[in-house]
Amino acid sequence: MHDWSTPSDGNEPGTLTAVYADAVQEVIDELGRLPGVGPKSAQRLAFHLLNLPSEDVARMTTAISSMKERVRFCTCCFNIAEEDLCPVCRDPRRDEGQLCVVEEPRDVVAVERTGEFRGRYHVLGGALSPIDGVGPTQLRITELLARLDPESVTEVILATNPNIEGEATAMYLARLLEPLGVGVTKIASGLPVGGDLEYADELTLGRALVGRQPVGEG
Repeated sequence: MHDWSTPSDGNEPGTLTAVYADAVQEVIDELGRLPGVGPKSAQRLAFHLLNLPSEDVARMTTAISSMKERVRFCTCCFNIAEEDLCPVCRDPRRDEGQLCVVEEPRDVVAVERTGEFRGRYHVLGGALSPIDGVGPTQLRITELLARLDPESVTEVILATNPNIEGEATAMYLARLLEPLGVGVTKIASGLPVGGDLEYADELTLGRALVGRQPVGEG
C-alpha cells in the first residue's frame, strides 16, 4: 500500500502533510477543473483511476479522445452531432413548423425523453447572464432568427431553464420574435424554480411542454 504522506517541512514537528506524486497531483488538478468537482471529489476520482486496470483507463481515454475528434455542432440547430446535421435535423418526419429553443445540447436530450415533442430544436449555447459577460451576441440568437422564414416556422417554444438567467433569456427572445408574426409559447410551470431542464423527470417536463402557454398571457 502506497504511503502518500510525508513529514512536514519542520515548522510543525511531528505533523504529516499529504504530498502526492507529481503525476497524481496533475490528474487531481485537471479533474478539479471539471464543473461540480471539488478538491475532495477530484482526489477520490484520481485514486479510483489509479486503482483501475490499465486497459480500463486506456478505454476511457480513447473514448474521450474519440469524442473530441468526432463530435461537432450541427450546422443547423447547434445540437451535438457526428455529421454536418444532427439526427433530429436529418429526420424528415420532424415538424419543421415547430422550433423548441433550449440553452444547451443536454436539454435536447431532456425534451426528447418526454416523447411529447416532434418538432425541431435550436440550441442557444447558454443563457443571458450580464454578470458572466454573456449577452445576446454570445448566444446563437441571430442564427435562430435566420431560420424562421426558410423553415416556415409557425411556433417557437421557449424551453429555457426555470431560473433567473433562463427567464431573462426567454423574455428577451419573446420581445424579438413577437413582431415577426411567429407564435411564441413558453413551457408551463411545474418545473422547480432555479433548477435545470436536464434534471427534470420526463413526466414533469412532458406536462410542462404540453401545457405551454403563449408568452405574455397570464
